[in-house]
Order: sequence, then structure tokens, then C-alpha cells
Amino acid sequence: MTDQAPEASAPAKAPRKPLYGGQAVLEGVMMRGPLACAVAVRAPDQTIIVEYPRGRGLSRRRSAQIPFLRGLFVLVDSLDLGMRALAISANVQAGEDEPIEGAPLALAFAFSLLFAVGLFFLLPAGLAYLGERLFHWSPWAMNLGEGVIRLTIFTAYLAALGFVPSLRRVYGYHGAEHMTIHAFEAGAPLDVPSVSRFPREHPRCGTAFLLTVVILSVVVFSLLGPMPLGVRLLSRVLMVPVLAMFGYEYIRLTARLAHWRLARLIALPNLALQKLTTREPEEKMVEVAIAAFQAMRSAETAPSPSP
Repeated sequence: MTDQAPEASAPAKAPRKPLYGGQAVLEGVMMRGPLACAVAVRAPDQTIIVEYPRGRGLSRRRSAQIPFLRGLFVLVDSLDLGMRALAISANVQAGEDEPIEGAPLALAFAFSLLFAVGLFFLLPAGLAYLGERLFHWSPWAMNLGEGVIRLTIFTAYLAALGFVPSLRRVYGYHGAEHMTIHAFEAGAPLDVPSVSRFPREHPRCGTAFLLTVVILSVVVFSLLGPMPLGVRLLSRVLMVPVLAMFGYEYIRLTARLAHWRLARLIALPNLALQKLTTREPEEKMVEVAIAAFQAMRSAETAPSPSP
């Protein structure tokens, strides 16, 4: 006697694919998954060198799975791994054997963070306060004006970087990174002709995250009302983590709902901004992005060593 199959059984749901991400570096690409990270760099002799940077792993802690709080863990982890990946690519291009790490890497990390907060948060707040004092404009109007200034500085900064020849190439690798992730998510072959068919914009891009934070700041800071200059500047710094938490959840949600038309419409400004931060990659750039992705996937699926 054979067992009968249950009647009207629902088909099992296919497991969700991991949300992979990455970053363009000097003549290379870093690809990151939940368990592993790989950097592939085109060396001056045209070979592709692959290395596996190790970060702090903060985003893999149990507390890092809590909604909203997880955005901070992911942000710190991403910045840490991003700096390590940039150091690896710089070493490869310079032909250095000793990696940049320790105090120099920590100082570069701190400087980058302070520069971003100063340029995109403190400078717009200071300029808005100056306009309020000089022209006697309404503090509420200047809070809104601060957001416009911030958005203008952010967009102009990204556009200006595109005129630097070395960074234009980084933007090309940025496009190759997105194309490779698109191809994987679509189940397409990971070869140059296949990957090159995909768009260079991706809804989970870090640029999209930054734009989301900037737009959220326009809304939030517009509601805070008049403040003395010192309190205004302090509030902007303290609100950065809060904006980052909400921004991360927004990007995560719109990526999960990308099959909904409304979600695709909402994501259009983020995708449009990526036209400033990506370029159509050369075939060799796509090769490097594929090498980084495949190395990361191999490291993710490799069996753990026996104790």
C-alpha cells in the first residue's frame, strides 16, 4: 500500500535569494553577502587579483536583526568593509605588499565620516542659519531651505566627482557591480555578454540610500522649528543615526516590493540619481565584477572547516 499525496497541497515557497551588495573601488569591485566578502581588482599587469577582507561582522549579531536598529549595524559594517576594500585596491595599484590597516585605516575612516557629516549636514545648517539672520527669513522657511541646500550640495558633489578621470572609471565599475547583481537576481548566466544586458542602476544602491537620508532630513528638520546655532548643529549630528535607520528600512522595503508598480515609481528618483554615479562599463570591468561576485559566492557556500 502506497501513501497518498495530501489533497490540494499548496506549493512550497521558493527560498528567498540573499540580498547581495557591493561597492566599486580603484580598478575593482567589492562584493558582499551575509557571510563573506570578496574584492577583485584589475592589477597594472591586467591580471585580476582577488582578496577576502574581514570586517567586524557587526551586522551578523543577533541584535543586528532588530528592525531599524539593524540599519546602524549595516551602515557601520559597510563603511568598515568599504574602507578595507579601498585600501586593498590602492595597494594593488601601487604594487604594495603591506596592507593599509590599523591606525591609518581608522584615521581614514574617521576623516571620511566627519567630512560627510560636515559637508552634507553641518554646512547646510550653517548656511540656512546665516540666511535667517542676514535676511530675516522665517526659521520655518529656512529649515526647508536648509533641505534644499543639502540636496543641492549632495547632487553637485556627486556630479563633480564624475569629472575626475580616475573616479569616472570607478563609476564604470559601479555600473558593472549593479549589472552583475541584477543578472544573479534574474537567474541569468554570469558571463560578460549576459551581464552586460542588465541596467547599471539598482534600487539597493548606496547612492539611493544617501539620497533617501537627504530627503528624509528635509522633512524631519523642517518640523523642528527655530533653534540657536549650536543646538541646530548638534541636532543635525544627533539625527544622522536616526535618519540612517529609517533610510535603511525604506530602501530594504522598496527593494522587496520592487515587483509592485507603486514601489517602482517611488524608487525612480533614486534610480535617476545613479545616472550620475554609474557609467557604462567596459567589458574588462564587467569581468572584474563577475570575478568578485563568484569569489564571494564561493566563500559563502564553502563548507565550514571541521573543528
